[in-house]
Amino acid sequence: MIDLHSHILPGIDDGARSLDIALEMAQQAIDGGVRHMVCTPHIHKGYFDNTLKSIEHSFLEFKKEIIRASIPLSLSYAAEVRVNELIPVWYKQKALPFLGAFNGKHILLLEMPHSHIPQGLEVLIKWLLKNNVQPLIAHPERNRELLAEQHKFSWLQRQGCMFQVTAGALTGRFGEKAEDFALSMMRSKAFHVVASDTHDLVRRPNDMQAAFEVVSKFNTDFAYEVFIKRPGDIVSFPSESAEYNG
Repeated sequence: MIDLHSHILPGIDDGARSLDIALEMAQQAIDGGVRHMVCTPHIHKGYFDNTLKSIEHSFLEFKKEIIRASIPLSLSYAAEVRVNELIPVWYKQKALPFLGAFNGKHILLLEMPHSHIPQGLEVLIKWLLKNNVQPLIAHPERNRELLAEQHKFSWLQRQGCMFQVTAGALTGRFGEKAEDFALSMMRSKAFHVVASDTHDLVRRPNDMQAAFEVVSKFNTDFAYEVFIKRPGDIVSFPSESAEYNG
């Protein structure tokens, strides 16, 4: 499986607190059937002020440690970018970390606030699409406004978004409401990829294997599409900087 969303880079956001934990998370991913992981720390203005450059630095240091530990996990890096007014500026500065590309567009992992759909989102989505950037909305099933008013998910679909569901939501880790929403999205094949959004080993572990089993029971072809095929189409595998070569 290919995991497009993780907070495994140590000490850079609210994910892995130390290198030792990050290495254990990498092994946990391997044990759960993940062969490639995209390291996607938060870019959240005023909270996690990461940049393309700082993420790249952390990634390269972590990659060295993965190789040193002989953990056969292929890695690349991007970011989970919180919706904000600077995104078009960062795009013009070539400062947006993309997951890869799909259907000729750069893929941006875009995070809404957990509480609501932010004002101006429609304008931002239109601007991104016009500029050849495809928004991939992270964990819509955990947004409280969408949970309360699920018809608004259809509105997001009509805007042209793609969607990433969290593996743990499909297994009940985030409660019954998020699970029900995620399963309803699964039944209508409304999401495009499943990713772990792993932050640690216990509270937010890598649930990809358990989620794969849930989706496989529904439809094996759809499970292959959202855990392997489409993530593989999106992710680029840089020959040197992101591949395990130990």
